[in-house]
Order: sequence, then C-alpha cells, then structure tokens
Amino acid sequence: MTLTATTATIGWAPPAVAAAETLDEAYSQATGLAVIATAESPSKVLSVKVLLDNDGRLSYAVSRKGHEIIAPSRLGFILADQPKLDRNFTVEKTATSAFDETWEQPWGEWKTIRDTHTELRVDVVQAKYDNRRMTVVFRLFDDGFGFRYEFPDQPQLKTLKITDELTEFAVSDQATAYWNVAGEWNREEYIIQKTPLAEVSEAQTPMTLKTDSGLYMSFHEAALIDYAAIWMRRVDGQRLKTRLAPSSIGPNVVRDAPFPTPWRMVIITDNAPDLYHSHILLNLNEPNKLGDVSWVKPFKYVGIWWDMHLGTKTWEAGPKHGATTEYTKKYIDFAAKHGFRGVLVEGWNTGWEDWFATGHLFSFTEAYPDFDLPALSAYAKKKGVHIVGHHETGGNAAHYEPQMDAGFSLYQQNGVDAVKTGYVADAGGRR
Repeated sequence: MTLTATTATIGWAPPAVAAAETLDEAYSQATGLAVIATAESPSKVLSVKVLLDNDGRLSYAVSRKGHEIIAPSRLGFILADQPKLDRNFTVEKTATSAFDETWEQPWGEWKTIRDTHTELRVDVVQAKYDNRRMTVVFRLFDDGFGFRYEFPDQPQLKTLKITDELTEFAVSDQATAYWNVAGEWNREEYIIQKTPLAEVSEAQTPMTLKTDSGLYMSFHEAALIDYAAIWMRRVDGQRLKTRLAPSSIGPNVVRDAPFPTPWRMVIITDNAPDLYHSHILLNLNEPNKLGDVSWVKPFKYVGIWWDMHLGTKTWEAGPKHGATTEYTKKYIDFAAKHGFRGVLVEGWNTGWEDWFATGHLFSFTEAYPDFDLPALSAYAKKKGVHIVGHHETGGNAAHYEPQMDAGFSLYQQNGVDAVKTGYVADAGGRR
C-alpha cells in the first residue's frame, strides 16, 4: 500500500477570470466551485473531485472515462441540537493511498475476493463552530465508488444527534430507474417499478439505473452498523438525496464519537450482469470479527405459515389453529422423510388475537394450550429434525425487548438453535 498526503490551504477565494492553466482550474471557472482534492481509480476508469463553494459548502463530482456521471452533489448533516455540518468548512488536510489485496470469505459465492481501490481522505474543519472536525473518505474502484463520513473524538462534538444527511447523488445523464417505493404505510417490499428517473418519488436501496447511453448504476450502502438505513428521495430533476429511515424516539441517529457512518456506494458497469459480479459491497463491508465461523451451517426447512396466508389455518388459537402439537408432528415427519433439517412454527405463542401493527399482547414464553414445545423438541430430536423458533413482534420493540432474554432462554432450553423474527406493522408500528 502506498500513501501520499498533501496539506491544503485553509479557505478559498473565487478564481480570477483568466485563462485556465489546468483542468481543475477550468472546472472551477465553469462551476464556481474550488477543486480541493482529486483521485482516480486504479485503472483510471473513475475519478472524483471534492469541491468547496464560496460559503464553505462541501460537494463532490464523479467522472467515468472523462465524462461526468455524478454532477456536483452536496455533503453534510443536519443535527438536532447543534448548527448544521453544512457550510463554513475549510480544508485541513487531504491524503490519497493505493490498496490492493486478496482476501478469503468465510462463506459466500466467491471464496477469494480482490480488493483494489484508491482511497482519498479529506479532513475538513468548521472554525466558526469551535473547530468541529469531520473527514470524508472516498474509495474508488474501477467499477464504482463508495464514500463515508468519519467523526473523530473531539470535545466540541462528543455526541452526534443526526436528524438527516445532506448527501446527494446528482445523476448527469438521462436515466431509467428500477425501484420500489420507500417509507410507505405498512411494508418494506413493494413491486419493482420501471420509470424515468425524473418520476421517482422515494426509493429503497438498492436502486438501479440504466442511462440513455447504456451505463448501469446501482445505489446502495455498506457497513450499516448502529446507524439508520437510507432511502433515496428525488428532490429535483435527477438529483437524489439520501433520507435516513425515521426513528420514533427522537433523532434518527445518536452516536458518540469517534465513529464512521456506513458507506454510500454506487456500482457502475457497462451491462447489468456485471452489477451482480461486482465485489464493491463485500469490500466495503467490515471484515469478519467473529473468528472461526465454521459452526454456521446453512440448512433447508419447511414450516407452518403458508396455511395461514391461504386462510386454511390461523396464527391465533381456535378451530383452525395451525401451530398445534399434532400438526407440527406431521411437519416433523415430513421433514425427516425428505431431508429437511428444520421445521419453522409460527403462531405457537399467545398474543396473536390482536397483533397486526400493535404486538402488545405477545408473550414469548407462553405457548397456546394446544402446543407443547418441550414434547415437540424431543420428538423432533428423535427424528433428526430441529424446531425453528419464531418471534413476531408486530413492530413493537418496546414490548419485545424486555422479554428477549426469557424468550431466547426458553428456546435454548429446548434445543432450538435458529429463530426467525418478524416486524409486521402498519405505519411503522411502535418501533
């Protein structure tokens, strides 16, 4: 790995009207934005410019093979209890490094993954607000890029209460979008739509575009750890702005520094199959921190749940109750005969009578009278089958969390080593 660092002059004044001597100067004269840092992907397919306007607002732009595909797009944050991390930035330091290594996945479709990228780090400071500091980190691959924010340990910004990001993606070329709607009333999964990008409202990630020139772009995030997920909201023309998934208890993100945000990433290819073959998401995710993971064993299972969707059985107790001891035994016998390791049982625990979008009645330790968990676990064990547990919460985390220890202890006592959880809720429920 090679590393070069440059220290930038703090502050910027608009360039004088004169003949540009460099491409960066020409870009500044054309856009009114100072180019404070640049970097290229390993084979020079992609390049990024980090920009600063005369009010100290940060933005960036990305080009592919010399053609700008992401026009200047804002960077920054809105905080709940402090001035925005938006304007009044100056550059403190920039640094670039080259990285190339091959690593082995603990599991997955590819055993070895090559990670070759160029990293650009830009340290900025808001002198007006007690010298608050932030770093924007870009990683440029030949088939896409990712960037994230890093917040150092600093007494003037110990805890960040983030209400939203100002992060944007201004797509330059006319494009068709393949997307499904985000933030709607009762679910995360809607039918994929195909529309002009200019007709997108608010989309889940990943969201994929095909430009009129035939370029494919897929927008997503990586290393999503202790942070709100993002949606993509179209705010103007083909300009997309990230929106943090909302919280019901205050700011969308509350984190103590130091910490990095998740990566905002875009895969960029000449054809659709290469989007799937890209390793950017894997390379931006955190390395395995669990050590030996050979104990994780994928398996197939059958389950008592589809009957409920068909209306032939019910989750709640009654004449058509699905999760009974006798009906579960039939599934265990089927699994043993046909080589399935597990049997998932939904609707075994009390509280399903009024669960949709509330979840306030659920017990995660009390079974309905017609379901005998210890007896079924013993029966399944004799057959070489495992019960797959189930916790539906109705989106009511406040009701579920106090019962989690007891609920998982019950499963552990009965040899249940896999548990499915659910969060079905209208209008966000009580998350």
